[in-house]
Amino acid sequence: MIAAIDLGDGLAEIATALGVPVLIAAILALLLCAVELGRFAVEYWRRFRAHAFDLRELTQRAIADPHNAATYAYSAPGPLAAEAVMEIATASGPDRVRANEHALARYELAVQRRLDRTRLLVRAGPAIGLMGTLIPLAPGLAALSDGDVAMLAENLRDAFGATVVGLLVGTVAFALTLARTRMYTEDLAALEQGAETVLPPVPMPASPAPQRPAIIPDGRGAP
Repeated sequence: MIAAIDLGDGLAEIATALGVPVLIAAILALLLCAVELGRFAVEYWRRFRAHAFDLRELTQRAIADPHNAATYAYSAPGPLAAEAVMEIATASGPDRVRANEHALARYELAVQRRLDRTRLLVRAGPAIGLMGTLIPLAPGLAALSDGDVAMLAENLRDAFGATVVGLLVGTVAFALTLARTRMYTEDLAALEQGAETVLPPVPMPASPAPQRPAIIPDGRGAP
């Protein structure tokens, strides 16, 4: 019984010590969410300006005219797509198809790294908010038992503030993840369709040459 009480007191002390770091983490998560929202706004504005350009057509033109690939890549809907267009257009040699596959694979990895930032906030935001909600409740209830209503109100204010911030971060990050996933999937499909123009043609099976009927000489020796 005494050991259980000691463990409970130790856990309570640890939770109390995490109060300030959790609130700081909630503020940092909110700032990171704001940064990602700003990046998405800039990317969406560039995509809106380039809506008249088809990424598949841009890729095909860059492949046909690799010397001006930078010009076509500038009109791409995003920096990741522009880099992929450059790599696909400048690929040369007998392994050009494999180089294009590597460029598309690097694009997918770059997309995954960018999506991982908001995916982390989707999970971390509500978790931090929940921790920030539960930690102040223990001292708040203790203050309530002592009749200190002002201390209880202050702890509840911190708890509700952490909850709101955590839910806000998770909701915004989830919306950003969905929007970016849709946009990057469309870009990847356009890049793949544009890169198909450099695939080698499939050789058609050669039709057998018509054989002339054999001429059998007659009995007189004439053909």
